[in-house]
Amino acid sequence: MHAPPARSGLGAFPAFVFLQGSLYAAYGMVSPFLPSFLGDRGLDASEIGIVLAGGTLMRLVAGPVAGRIADRLDATRAVLAAGAAAAGLLAFATLLGHGFPALLVLGLAQALALAALAPLADALTLAAMERERTFAYGWVRGAGSAAFILATLVSGQAVAWAGLPSILVSSGLLFLLTALAVRGVPAAPRTGHPSSPAPEAPTRTTLRALLAVPLFRRVLLVAALVIGSHALHEAFAVIRWRAAGLGPGTVSLLWSLAVLSEVVVFVLCGSWLLERLGTAGAAMLAAGAGILRWAILATTVAVPMLAIGQALHGFTFALLHLANMRLLADLVPARGAATAQTLYATLGLGLANTVLTGLSGWLYGRFGADAFWSMAALCAGALPLAAGLRRPAPQAV
Repeated sequence: MHAPPARSGLGAFPAFVFLQGSLYAAYGMVSPFLPSFLGDRGLDASEIGIVLAGGTLMRLVAGPVAGRIADRLDATRAVLAAGAAAAGLLAFATLLGHGFPALLVLGLAQALALAALAPLADALTLAAMERERTFAYGWVRGAGSAAFILATLVSGQAVAWAGLPSILVSSGLLFLLTALAVRGVPAAPRTGHPSSPAPEAPTRTTLRALLAVPLFRRVLLVAALVIGSHALHEAFAVIRWRAAGLGPGTVSLLWSLAVLSEVVVFVLCGSWLLERLGTAGAAMLAAGAGILRWAILATTVAVPMLAIGQALHGFTFALLHLANMRLLADLVPARGAATAQTLYATLGLGLANTVLTGLSGWLYGRFGADAFWSMAALCAGALPLAAGLRRPAPQAV
């Protein structure tokens, strides 16, 4: 038997930074300008909306399926690499697309490839973190957020220099790089003794059992309420700020401040806060910060106050995400991690964001800035639920 390769004192940390950095850089390159690219290829506003909404629905359906396949076949790395490679090739194929039917089909195929990439990368990261104890999940996820910021800035320069197709070329190359990066990270370990038979793969019964765990459902619900409350901000904050006379430079700085605060919490203080507050305390802090943040957006457009509100993003998203990752790592056996992560991404984040984004247009159209009070109410509703997010005994499923 060959000895495993020696690792540095950081263990697999550099490999996971490479993986998450390339993945989130790929997202950052294409996200800001994709609607503009679709419009440049002949789609009107309603058709762009259909393509984007169709992709969202495809990801909601395909994500849990991909997670279940990864767990059943004990092939999280293989499914992740295949999805990233397919996403890269489809980005290049989209360069050849013109008109609504072709771009809709390509968009749906791309969404299918992308559906489980981030949850599967998280599942591998958490498994290695729990096994090695040489790095924190927040360090890796913070590197991904930093890569997203950098790629977003680069994408604007790339479009100015080479036009809108450059975002697909860049993101395609980065997705292919992500597929290569998967080879450098360790696989999630099988449960049980090495000499014992392989553990039973997740089944529909196991899936129902996971959804039947009260703590897992509470994690999903708190995430849906607090992280889902960002939907109105994502859709209408910039519109409100520009209508109030804030210039593009100020708007860009405010938006960047939110993502920067996310990186700060992931990398610098998130783990410290979790150790001192516990998962329940961290989740309650996130919900309370959400109440304050949306109250600020509902009542003022003064730049100093908006800056405070944007800085709270590190708590309303990053800290809650860290607490939920800690809970999922404790709650779910290693062999079910991909299924749990994709369910969390789909039901806790994706479905809530889709529904609340749909409601946001009606809320903002009817109530204007006061619509942000409804987002504050969602966070207030999450506050007592967050108090119950305490760490369970390992392998509760």
